Amino acid sequence: MFVQSMFRGLKGRCPHCGDGKLFWSYLKVEPRCHACGHDLARYPADDGPAYFTILIVGHLIVAPLLFFSIIWEAPTMYVLPATLIPLAIVTLALLPRVKGAFIGLLYAIAHKEGEAALHIADVPDPRR
Repeated sequence: MFVQSMFRGLKGRCPHCGDGKLFWSYLKVEPRCHACGHDLARYPADDGPAYFTILIVGHLIVAPLLFFSIIWEAPTMYVLPATLIPLAIVTLALLPRVKGAFIGLLYAIAHKEGEAALHIADVPDPRR
């Protein structure tokens, strides 16, 4: 179920049934699945997908790119557009897929928005 729900989210599908669409816009999550009625709004992705997207793009594209000597020797006015435009395209293409997989992960671990209030830092100190 863990891997299955992440793959469903990666494909932009409801992690519960796999039939309904997960997004109604680029990164806007459907409040409810149109196929099964599952409440998709209760999985707050927040900054997790952006973090993992930066991590993936940084390790798979930026780090290997720094080993090529042309990056260090070519004029900046050629290198910047030649690297930043593809980086932006890859990042923007990857972000909704990572967000879908992240929501699938939250679904698999049965995360509920109400549980966020139970964070240890939010519990009042009984000694006060």
